[in-house]
Amino acid sequence: MDRKLKIGVACGGTGGHIFPGLATAYALLERGHEVTLWMAGKDVESDAVAGWPGKVVTVPSEGFQFGLSLRSLKTVVRLFKAYRSALRSMRKDPPDVLLAMGSYASFGPVKAAIKLGVPYVLHEANLVPGRAVSFLARKADAVAVSFDKTRYYLKHSRIETTGMPLRKELQLASAQPRTKRDPTAPLRILVMGGSRGAQVLNLTVPSAIVSAAAAGVLLEVQHIAGLQESSGVERVYASFGIKAQVHHFVQKMDELYLNVDLAICRSGAASCAELAAFGVPALFVPYPFAIRDHQMGNARVMQDSGAADVVAQDDLTDSWLADYLTNVSRNPKRIERMAVAMKKRAQPDAVEQLAALLERVAGE
Repeated sequence: MDRKLKIGVACGGTGGHIFPGLATAYALLERGHEVTLWMAGKDVESDAVAGWPGKVVTVPSEGFQFGLSLRSLKTVVRLFKAYRSALRSMRKDPPDVLLAMGSYASFGPVKAAIKLGVPYVLHEANLVPGRAVSFLARKADAVAVSFDKTRYYLKHSRIETTGMPLRKELQLASAQPRTKRDPTAPLRILVMGGSRGAQVLNLTVPSAIVSAAAAGVLLEVQHIAGLQESSGVERVYASFGIKAQVHHFVQKMDELYLNVDLAICRSGAASCAELAAFGVPALFVPYPFAIRDHQMGNARVMQDSGAADVVAQDDLTDSWLADYLTNVSRNPKRIERMAVAMKKRAQPDAVEQLAALLERVAGE
């Protein structure tokens, strides 16, 4: 598009909304547009937006609560305040189009955009739409989705599958070939439960790996355990002589993705997209308390395409996982087929597709 646009990107709240929103915002800057970030005032946001060269508007927000309770009434009041705050800011400097990445942080800016007649696009990262997207979709000019099958869960006349935007450095690194495993070499496992780790993975996976190793399975481990549990996880591996690197946090995930054979992890939208970009097959253990069970939905889509296996958290036991790793180690061809299927799910132009959709909506 030749015309320079003023674009708002509402991506506050959690990392799953912040990072894809930021990736799109930087792409829009590169396309010559003026971009303003709309954030929710959470602690996790400050480090993420450090160095952002454009304007940042903070609208304090809180997650949706349903049912009749004092907390839900307080939430309604806070959401209304978020709307009023966003309306004051947007009136002073209205964008040509607004992109909202979902979550409660989208509510204030989107309702302000509706009031002022500003067109807006929603992005849904998960297979099953979240509460915010479901609630705000009715008047949206378009809804962008990561999973094509999301259209079965959302009623809207204009749903476009753009994919999940990834940070530029990850997208560039994913073009490199992964290091291939020699069938006689150890199976390289990546364990990750998100930035705070996942207690069930930290407890079950090390024990299962110890059992599999005792049965003669050669394994190497990269385990992201979170800050509080990394030392305990490290002790388990060290006690049994397992070759493992335990991290509380990893900044450069591409270095791990390029040098592992299998991931054992949750199935958030970002994890699914990153694993697909690098072609890393996975054993997904969906977080069972995710709203609308969206992680199980994500995992089943990946499983149906042959890219991953899925086990419910209640079924994840030491013995089951030890047997699974033994079978995986003895069937390298199956892992290779899963890797190919996972890579086919990559959406390398997701950022550009989403940016182009915003330009089209603004032009209309």
